Amino acid sequence: METLQWGPDLETGIAVIDAQHKRLVQLVNQMYEARQKHDMNTVGAVIPEMVDYSVSHFNFEEELMQDAGYGLLKVHKWLHEQFVNKLPDFQARYQAGEDITEELYIMLSRWLTHHICREDRGYVQSIKAYLAQNGEVSAPGGSTASGSA
Repeated sequence: METLQWGPDLETGIAVIDAQHKRLVQLVNQMYEARQKHDMNTVGAVIPEMVDYSVSHFNFEEELMQDAGYGLLKVHKWLHEQFVNKLPDFQARYQAGEDITEELYIMLSRWLTHHICREDRGYVQSIKAYLAQNGEVSAPGGSTASGSA
């Protein structure tokens, strides 16, 4: 099994969203690499960071979709909720001593790749049009999205 690779197929062309997606890929890979090294302390630290960052990213993305008037926001938000609802079970199983990292890695890498390549592609034109008309927006942590992304 290999780490998840960032490439053009995962890019939306919206700089702030791509930066957040890259961070999610990094976290997934960090967890996988820690498991390969049998560093379960790092695995234990990455899981809650991944949960927190995912929620923060989803909130930002959903707010941007709402501002852009994206018609499939409710469906997209539901997909995010379904994903987030799976994570506490993994966290609880890990805390109970179960090695869930391979299963979690497979789920995360497949979900993230599918979601970015299929679901997120749907909002790109709406958000780019919104940003072109309204200028930059700031994400948590200070990164920005602009119409020129």
